[in-house]
Amino acid sequence: MRAPKKILLGLLALGVVAGVTTLPGGDAYADVETVKSAVKGADGKDYWVENNIDTDAAEDSRGASTRPEYMVVWAGDENVADTVVPDVKNLPGSLTNPTDKVRNALPGPDFMAVVDVTKGSPSYGKVVNTATVGPLVENEPHHMQYSWRKGDKIYAGGLYSAATYVFDVSALPELKLSGISLPSQTLCGSVPDAYWVLNDGTAYGTYMGGPVVPGPCTYSNGEVRTGNGFAGTPGEVVRFGPDGQKLVEAPAATTTPEDPTQCLNMPALGQPSCANPHGIQVREDLNTMVTSDYAEPRTIILDPVKAPSPYLRRPTVRTWDISDLNHPRVKSVSYLPTGPRSDGQDPLHNENRAAMETTVTNLPGHKGAFAQTMQGGALFYTPDITVPEPEWKEIYDLSAAVKELDPKAGDNGGPSSNGGWLQTSPDDKTLYHAVIGRKPGALGKDDPGTAGGVIALDIEKLVEAGDEATCSIDTTDEIAGGGAESDCPTLKGHQVINPGKAAAGPHWGALDNLELGDDGFYHETDQPKRLATANYFVARTGTDGDHRVCIVDIEKDGELKLDEDFRDENTGDTCISFNRESWPHGSFGNAKPHSMLFVANDADIK
Repeated sequence: MRAPKKILLGLLALGVVAGVTTLPGGDAYADVETVKSAVKGADGKDYWVENNIDTDAAEDSRGASTRPEYMVVWAGDENVADTVVPDVKNLPGSLTNPTDKVRNALPGPDFMAVVDVTKGSPSYGKVVNTATVGPLVENEPHHMQYSWRKGDKIYAGGLYSAATYVFDVSALPELKLSGISLPSQTLCGSVPDAYWVLNDGTAYGTYMGGPVVPGPCTYSNGEVRTGNGFAGTPGEVVRFGPDGQKLVEAPAATTTPEDPTQCLNMPALGQPSCANPHGIQVREDLNTMVTSDYAEPRTIILDPVKAPSPYLRRPTVRTWDISDLNHPRVKSVSYLPTGPRSDGQDPLHNENRAAMETTVTNLPGHKGAFAQTMQGGALFYTPDITVPEPEWKEIYDLSAAVKELDPKAGDNGGPSSNGGWLQTSPDDKTLYHAVIGRKPGALGKDDPGTAGGVIALDIEKLVEAGDEATCSIDTTDEIAGGGAESDCPTLKGHQVINPGKAAAGPHWGALDNLELGDDGFYHETDQPKRLATANYFVARTGTDGDHRVCIVDIEKDGELKLDEDFRDENTGDTCISFNRESWPHGSFGNAKPHSMLFVANDADIK
């Protein structure tokens, strides 16, 4: 065993405490270097991130022939609070027997895992660092921003804690805590979901749930909306500074009632609203932001039960005017259309139900955006997000892709296929989408469910058509056969995750937008050659996943192929598992990886 080495930069910086910890004998991580940074929260208490560096793996990653690239994975501790995890009774540990490693059953620290993803590195796939956060536990780590650029802070949300953490990753594998936003600072919203980092380093974040306390709430611009409480409706968008300071709270609800037949609230609101923003993406050059409304989240995170009505799952997408970054204003609320399989089925499975994610195009001259529905199992497109009332059309039914991921699905793979992550490639030619798959019994007792995976759709013709786009899924033949119009997306790549297993695919993903140049430094690329996926949703919903993180290579022809070299350091199996006994921060057992980003040290990027 090599002796621990001081491999981190800036250990003597103000507010950072460093040391070397030797874990109990027999632990998989014998030499661990700890580095802790803390900030004062708005409540006057200390909040921290504590790095736990596996010195051997870190030395290997730095000693490789190329500069290191990392994946940071925002992960939660699995414990008895995950009340509907199917195998919760099998979790290691006991509340009554302290000799049975009780720590694995009680809440442990949530953390950011730093994984070596440097091609050819001797530590490829190894967890180099687990940076634990405290003192809050049970954050239920959820999403970060969708991509990372040199100099960006990482904004990461806690679904249950309603906290937003801001991390400095400029000197990986070490992270520092730059700031934290507590629920007391965002009283008009709860349940933070996703983030978009702006060019000035600030970020917008979606808070899907209602105000912390039921009743009227006053936003930064002086407007007032009335909500039905924590994890209810309406949600909001918050702008944060790089130090976690709240800059703006902006209402997602309009000043007028939204469609009461589509926007059910529990308890009912005097002014019905579907404003529960989940996905968020921004075109600063167009002064426009797009958010998608997913669901009133209280039945998911507070008392996980089957939603009593499909109309608690939202069919709406909002565009925002952000010409004044400190005064984002809802410009339009669009109700996604139903499609050809909506007649006669449970409204929960209509194509427009549960608008979870949206993604924008990227290049000048393109003004379009896409949206997807988790329960509806469909993809939608509008060619221009800048107009007062964007026109959204269904352009792809996931039935067409799921039959490739799982042939037994036949032509009925779309309804309740549980799609999640959605991202356009930087060159606007490909749309990537993660699909968990349908749970057995979702369409009836004889429904076997469907497997899931990640797909790549060719969208070049659709985007290039601009306002002249014609694609529209409006016949039964197009459900599984693809659109009849020539500019409709086509499947050019797919990779099943967990073949043959229903509802065992990924919820989230990330593109690797860093590429090693001939000069030995990393550069941003518009031709990503790989992506990552994570097989975890939210355990309390009953959609848990196997807690694996995989890397998928993007071939030159657009086909997707699992990276067989990205293997678990303990089992040797393809993909890395977050179900393990020990971590660099201790023997806390299984963890739940929700989102990830590809990142490199600032000094290694040009």
